[in-house]
Amino acid sequence: MRIANVKNRAVVLVSDDRGFDVQSASQGQFGPELANVYERWEEFTAWAETLPDTGADVVVDRPLLGSPSPAPRQVFAIGLNYSDHAKESGFAQPETLPPVFTKFPTCITGPDTEVVLPEGGNTDWEVELVAVIGKEAKNVPAADAWTYVAGLSIGQDISERVSQLRGPAPQFGLGKSFPGFGPVGPWLVTPDEFGNPDDLEIGCSIDGEQVQKGRTSELIFSIPALIEGLSHTVTLLPGDIIFTGTPAGVGLGRSPQRFIQPGETLVSRIEGIGEITQTFTPAGN
Repeated sequence: MRIANVKNRAVVLVSDDRGFDVQSASQGQFGPELANVYERWEEFTAWAETLPDTGADVVVDRPLLGSPSPAPRQVFAIGLNYSDHAKESGFAQPETLPPVFTKFPTCITGPDTEVVLPEGGNTDWEVELVAVIGKEAKNVPAADAWTYVAGLSIGQDISERVSQLRGPAPQFGLGKSFPGFGPVGPWLVTPDEFGNPDDLEIGCSIDGEQVQKGRTSELIFSIPALIEGLSHTVTLLPGDIIFTGTPAGVGLGRSPQRFIQPGETLVSRIEGIGEITQTFTPAGN
């Protein structure tokens, strides 16, 4: 099943451009917002499986799409979770839970956006597989973790490296939370839609030039391992977002270093989900 956020209303998709408005189709039992759906995820998915294949009442236009989890209470981001990215960043591969930081929820946006480049900064790209939590999770073993995942989506952990790395201690959360720095979408895809949700091709390009490419099977800590590790410290809540880490190829790790320029377009893709697109404009426009 695929679920989209269309003008702040939950929609179950039957194709890329049509779907059922959840509140209307359920006669008010669920929705209208996705945050309400995540609070009753198991009930909702059981109901959604009864929807017919025809009769969809919503036309889905890409500009109308918001984040499939538009109001997460917690946004977790995982660092150094691919070996080659750890190497290009100058760090050893983590042996325990990788670095965890937050992207503040106000940076979360929909899939196709225009992003203002912070003045005086070096803005970088990090394509990531995103997991959205479907029910409260505390002390969850990895073997059970997929049952706590509502679905998967594409995310960009856009990062402004000057403010992120400015001393005396790095400011990861602030450097990665400028307006528009957390696009997620285009929709949520439930784990059962994938042949193997632990092995998906992932990548992104700038103006048609591929800059990252990998597979999520290369994650050092898989989604189940991350949920196990996180849930043993904090309680994960319905609708929470986990950015699971990025493969090698970021601008900071290149020689010479390369950063996003005004007018460039970033397209991020994950197998079985689709793509999201960001265009960048200079500050002050």
